[in-house]
Amino acid sequence: MGTKVAVKTLEEIRIAGIEALVQHLGVVGTIRFLQYENKGYGDYSQDRHRWLGNPDLNQIADEIEKMRK
Repeated sequence: MGTKVAVKTLEEIRIAGIEALVQHLGVVGTIRFLQYENKGYGDYSQDRHRWLGNPDLNQIADEIEKMRK
């Protein structure tokens, strides 16, 4: 009376999706699609300014010199 449905794990679904993309888009197309779809989150520019501050050219040059030693 009831129909059995095969339940796939999320990993199985992910693998099947990637296989379908490769079949229809090729490897390069799949990679480009995945890069396009995975843009991340947040605002990198704001985060970068928070991490680095706003150094002037002399501060940047000093840091480069420190790294060279």
